Amino acid sequence: MADFSKPLPSGPELFEARAGTDDPVARAEAGARVATLLVRGTRDAHDEGAVERIVALADDQGLDLLAELWAGAPSDSLAGVLWRLYVLRTWVRRDPATAASEFDAGRRLVPVAEVVAGVVDPPGPTEVVALVDQVLRGVVTGDLADTLDRAAAFAAIVGVGRAAAGDGGPAEATSAARLSDTAAALERAAAAERLGELH
Repeated sequence: MADFSKPLPSGPELFEARAGTDDPVARAEAGARVATLLVRGTRDAHDEGAVERIVALADDQGLDLLAELWAGAPSDSLAGVLWRLYVLRTWVRRDPATAASEFDAGRRLVPVAEVVAGVVDPPGPTEVVALVDQVLRGVVTGDLADTLDRAAAFAAIVGVGRAAAGDGGPAEATSAARLSDTAAALERAAAAERLGELH
């Protein structure tokens, strides 16, 4: 059983478990251990420093390192969930104007999901960035299932908005479908978490 009472390591120490191996099985196991530590190890909302390090993990460590750990993880695992959340956050932070525009276009078509996502009205670039940061905070300080539902609703709305606002070309359709797939994977993960089956 993992010891979650120890303080969360910061920086490179967190990823020492995956260093120096090209074995895909060992890398997957290390990625799963890191994901479990991040999600299950820090449940103290008052440790703001640890929470902020987790929120900014892709910024600080690089999305490539997270991809090495988690990109191949099943979507119904903690590692797979974290990968999808960090990719979503990275995209929103890199292009908040597009994220806000696509969210705005999609929310009219998926009004129930808009309530679950919880973006303020009107949804501008600042608001969508705040949402994705709140989602990652919620992964470690709030109810994980509710947090995943919120992220799923956001991804679903943006996917619908991208499809509606796009030029109808194959690249737009593929990108919108990937967002829809991400939303569905996060919804399934939320259901698994409620059953105690998300590991």
